[in-house]
Amino acid sequence: MTQLTKAKNGEITKVMEKAAAKEGVKAEVMRKKIAAGKVVIPANINHQQLDPVAFGEGLKTKVNANFGTSEDYDSIENELEKLTVALKAGADAVMDLSTGDKIKATRSAILEKSPLPVGTVPIYQTAVETVKSGRGIIEMEVEELFAVIEAQAKEGVDFITVHCGLTLETLRHLEAEKRVTDIVSRGGSFMAAWMFHNQQENPLYQYYDRLLEICYQYDVTLSLGDALRPGSLADATDRAQIHELLILGELVDRARAAEVQVMVEGPGHVPYDQIETNIKLQKELCKNAPFYVLGPLVTDIAAGYDHITAAIGGAAAAAAGADFLCYVTPAEHIGLPDLDDVREGVIASKIAAHAADIAKGVKGAKERDNKMAKARKKLDWEKQIELALAPDKLRKSRSQHNQNLKDEDACTMCGSYCAMKIVDQRLN
Repeated sequence: MTQLTKAKNGEITKVMEKAAAKEGVKAEVMRKKIAAGKVVIPANINHQQLDPVAFGEGLKTKVNANFGTSEDYDSIENELEKLTVALKAGADAVMDLSTGDKIKATRSAILEKSPLPVGTVPIYQTAVETVKSGRGIIEMEVEELFAVIEAQAKEGVDFITVHCGLTLETLRHLEAEKRVTDIVSRGGSFMAAWMFHNQQENPLYQYYDRLLEICYQYDVTLSLGDALRPGSLADATDRAQIHELLILGELVDRARAAEVQVMVEGPGHVPYDQIETNIKLQKELCKNAPFYVLGPLVTDIAAGYDHITAAIGGAAAAAAGADFLCYVTPAEHIGLPDLDDVREGVIASKIAAHAADIAKGVKGAKERDNKMAKARKKLDWEKQIELALAPDKLRKSRSQHNQNLKDEDACTMCGSYCAMKIVDQRLN
């Protein structure tokens, strides 16, 4: 039985109560939004360490941090360090995207240590295990994919990205579009390659009811992936992307009817002026299901600074109605993120999320800013550090940039010519 089932039955669970308390809303309000499908709480019944988090309408915009091993970097210890950094930086969820040799062990370690909801992309493990068996990804068996999904659900994974909206019809739209970057979703490329080779329908679409049965049993939240998310500005908002979105809207209805929690993933690389349209279109087509976006990245030329590119797009997307931002790190388009990349990625997305929450009028969002303004007025540096999104960085930077400061209350930018102090002497 899922949180959605219980919400529809009028039951307020402990999970709902905890999530509601974090948001500063009444538990009954939370229950109603879950029952309507406008909010999800990814909370697998087997994730013992979980401290539940809610995603959706009227709530604070949440931030996800991705990490995981690869065939070149396969250290579980490093990934657990990234988890620690993400937690400290303020992430609301994490995803294990491992493709190294120790996928199951890595996931188990993260599930054991993470109080945050943990997500995965099950086709990654299926593809890796298929290749390790001496076969190509195109030779993956449908039963192998569903066996991995069920195993991950049983282990305690809270939400899974599944590219169910990539159909044979959608691929025909892709071929007609002649995209610049074709498919940039790794999971989407695995599934597309299998479909092209076998000329068979996507099993996640064809056997969607089977997927729903697994998710219902363990209360796994479906994150309906956008296999055709644009990987460049040139490909944004094309027929292929929109066709997939139309299918995802239908799948949202089917998930809700089966009482499975569901959210929808979105683009991608999108010109700034198209972001609001993308978000509103998704919300309309998918009946206000929570929307989870990667970025969007508003330019293709910021390699090394794509955490900033994504934060710009993320703020616009969340202000327009997106509920959940997947972070982008400075290492995006370059390589596997290190600890500093994870930290910078989370903080950049937290800034975007908070800016959007102020714009949306989310309860309590502006209060922290008002407190910071008052602390600056008083030149209270300890209070400023306490209120900052990245307090450790502020403290370190304050020390580094003010070593020869004559007036300890001010800073080396203005020193004795501090505007706050000058005007304060006249007005107070």
